[in-house]
Amino acid sequence: MVHYSVMKEIAIENLNIKDDGVYVDATLGYAGHSTEILKRIKKGFLFALDADTQALEYSHQKLSSIASNFCLIHANFKDLKMELNKYDCKEVDGFLFDLGLSSPEIDDKTRGFSFMSDARLDMRMDQTQKLDAEYVVNNYTVFDLTNIFYKYGEEPKSKLIASKIEEYRKKKKIETTLELVEIIKASVGANYFYKKHPEREIFQAIRIEVNKELEAIEQALEDAIKMLKVGGRICVITFHSLEDRVVKNIFKKYSDVPEIFKGMPDIPLEYKPIIKLINKKPITPSVEELKENSRSKSAKLRVIERI
Repeated sequence: MVHYSVMKEIAIENLNIKDDGVYVDATLGYAGHSTEILKRIKKGFLFALDADTQALEYSHQKLSSIASNFCLIHANFKDLKMELNKYDCKEVDGFLFDLGLSSPEIDDKTRGFSFMSDARLDMRMDQTQKLDAEYVVNNYTVFDLTNIFYKYGEEPKSKLIASKIEEYRKKKKIETTLELVEIIKASVGANYFYKKHPEREIFQAIRIEVNKELEAIEQALEDAIKMLKVGGRICVITFHSLEDRVVKNIFKKYSDVPEIFKGMPDIPLEYKPIIKLINKKPITPSVEELKENSRSKSAKLRVIERI
């Protein structure tokens, strides 16, 4: 199994790991980051969550060869508070979120994430859930499709593409990834298609909708900040502007003093910041990492500490 964990060293370094700390890898994937955390916590404990059962199976074997002080949980990270409470875990020394798809998920043609190979329209990270890409493409209204293509894909020709999908599915059900790619191409014309590659944005938008990704990030970060011990850190790696905007806004919400109280000597307790930004601007991959892995090109790392 080939998997490259983006910004692994810098993310682990920024977690400030303590030997006896409790850490949560909210996006286990294929255990790249979890492996490094586990090596550093001889007296501590690691909880790791993932919605993907294949990733959990692989990672359990990998981590078991290092130590036994970990617990893997099959769940979407939006439920991290509820899941950790089941293990009586109320306070955490550090959370790590790597919000990208793992390389095996992208490369596994059967999962339907890629617009470059033919597969059933799936795109589910959790393969036990009902909602998939095929349902979205064949059952959402033109209005709803236009909305998610524009909101999650920022595609200017969203309405045109949504209308063409509706026209096509009246004749036959849309079942495969390359079938959808051809519909996108037919709706915008070859010139725009090859110049702008709207299929990238449309596939991203459908994937975000299927997995409710942005809502999950918001919920999980709110809970993680509240569960974080003083001095504990959260590291978040994002891969596109929509994710990064959600992370940036939540961190701003908890690290800023409301305008009305700025400059005042005594700020009411409920309005005092509870986190501080470790890096004002996001950290980006090194030149060396970009050479090793082109998929890390759009990655951004944001880090906060509980105060």
